[in-house]
Amino acid sequence: MKKSELIQKVAEQNNLPKTRVENIVNTIFSAMKDAILEGERIEIRGFGSFTIRKYDAYTGRNPRTGDPVDVGPKKLPYFKVGKELRELVNSK
Repeated sequence: MKKSELIQKVAEQNNLPKTRVENIVNTIFSAMKDAILEGERIEIRGFGSFTIRKYDAYTGRNPRTGDPVDVGPKKLPYFKVGKELRELVNSK
């Protein structure tokens, strides 16, 4: 599902104008981005949680040549699925 499809669905289900729903969805995503950038954990009960994972530097390999490549330390967003969503997906 794309963001535009989410906006359309919310607008239809709640009889709201798409522009208003678009502002709401953008505000939610913006708040989530800000929280992640500040190092906060985001938890949506029944859905999952978002955190930042830190990775140390390591020596990798170039897949084409096999030459060693130094990979610097990095931080990446991480999503952990919630129990209810995991059970729902596995029941189908």
